[in-house]
Amino acid sequence: MTMFLKPVIFLHDSCLATLSLLFPSFVYLYTIYKKFHGGRSEASINGVKISIETTWGQQLRNLFIVPIFKYLVALCLIVSLLVFIEGIYMNLVILYVKLFNRKPERVYKWEPMQEDVELGHESYPIVLVQIPMYNEKEVLQLSIGAACRLIWPLDRLIVQVLDDSTDETIKELVNTECAKWESKGVNIKCERRDNRNGYKAGALKQGMKHNYVKLCNYVTIFDADFQPEPDYLQRSVPFLVHNPEVALVQARWRFMNANKCLMTRMQEMSLNYHFMAEQESGSTRHAFFSFNGTAGVWRMAAMEEAGGWNDRTTVEDMDLAVRAGLLGWKFVFLNDLAVKSELPSKFKAFRFQQHRWSCGPANLFRKMIMEIIRNKRVTIWKKLYLIYSFFFLRKIIVHFFTFFFYCVILPTSVFFPEVNIPAWSTIYIPSMITLFIVIATPRSFYLVIFWILFENVMSMHRTKGTFIGVLERGRVNEWVVTEKLGDALKTKLVPQIGKPRNGFFERINSKEMIMGIYILCCACYGLAFGNTLLYLYLFMQAAAFLVCGVGFVGT
Repeated sequence: MTMFLKPVIFLHDSCLATLSLLFPSFVYLYTIYKKFHGGRSEASINGVKISIETTWGQQLRNLFIVPIFKYLVALCLIVSLLVFIEGIYMNLVILYVKLFNRKPERVYKWEPMQEDVELGHESYPIVLVQIPMYNEKEVLQLSIGAACRLIWPLDRLIVQVLDDSTDETIKELVNTECAKWESKGVNIKCERRDNRNGYKAGALKQGMKHNYVKLCNYVTIFDADFQPEPDYLQRSVPFLVHNPEVALVQARWRFMNANKCLMTRMQEMSLNYHFMAEQESGSTRHAFFSFNGTAGVWRMAAMEEAGGWNDRTTVEDMDLAVRAGLLGWKFVFLNDLAVKSELPSKFKAFRFQQHRWSCGPANLFRKMIMEIIRNKRVTIWKKLYLIYSFFFLRKIIVHFFTFFFYCVILPTSVFFPEVNIPAWSTIYIPSMITLFIVIATPRSFYLVIFWILFENVMSMHRTKGTFIGVLERGRVNEWVVTEKLGDALKTKLVPQIGKPRNGFFERINSKEMIMGIYILCCACYGLAFGNTLLYLYLFMQAAAFLVCGVGFVGT
């Protein structure tokens, strides 16, 4: 019986939510109608009369509501300019790199590692490869195999599998895979803890305590779904060997399942821009950027000086990078060195990932702002870059701005025709910013409209995560491992047998539904009474929220 009642209850709640959104608009429209016909405004719903004094309501609107809305619009316009200037700056740096061929190999000393005739392999530094994993059944063979195939003298390479798995079957699979490579001469260690304290950061920190780690000069980290090319160490480690001031060499990510669905294509666009603009411009201009948590090689001495791994936030990688950067260490980003990885193809998994990626930096900023201000080892310009550009603008303000301006202010503006929102803020600047981003992934240019709408939907979750991080509330330390399907090397989707498919009502995302209904109401109002074409955008944005709301996104 309960199963049959669920759809009825859902429809009932949906209707109530829709009426709650439509009712203020109805009353407002009726008020305007009565204004032109004189007297009191009066509406009747279910026999209950609702009266509104036109004069009093108009005064309240003119003296209180409209000025507040104008102030919010002006604030959004200022932020829009700041974001635009930041985008121009980063792209000018990238243009400079391309025009003058300022590749890391030309800026820093780089020579291929060569075996000494007398010393033999001892001329190579000892490198530790860490692979943190947690119940990674689908990808454990790929990740361990890729790490063990790295071209490096076997007596100068240690592969450390940090297995926090709780499934005994998966533990046995990890043991089997490690034993297989150990029989081939690879120095591979499988380390386990009796708890998951600190999650990934805790596993990495525990892994550094073993005696054999003290012999290593450098450490590289690969998440369980990352598969480096065999020449990865040969291309990255020489930067650390020949440049003692460099602490980190970061490679970019290459997404093997980008074509799996529309959602993965849009993720590819965003992350390609992140690497092309944010990482490369930071490396070129300030020799600093955020460690991506994987596909990077660290100098052990720099990590120890910075205090090692810390699990106080969910972005232990960024935490370590900022602390090392404040000590004066330099970072190098290699755009030409790509590591295969997998994008989350399920909407729920992507939402959890975006929550962690937005909540963590905001919380880290809260914890480190005073430490950055008091720091005396870096220049004032680098501190300003860290506080304003790196944290405040890119990690906090941009999320608030994207959601409130494009998903709240613009839709609500249809009710305030007297408030002018200039075309440059809604058309020209967004178009140029989008063009900057699309340049990083030319093959997806035709998807730009879908990308804009989807990014606006995700900005709601990023804004929520940023609020939680700044205020340090609720889910601030929530860590949900991003689900991997292990299909990075497959060309087609194989259905999973034995797992029931979620029903329609179990896929409903209430937040997206509420926003979609609200924007849809605004679009209808704009179509009926507006004097601009804004309703065209609002209908598309409402559709994007509603599609995500019913779970028809991803795989």
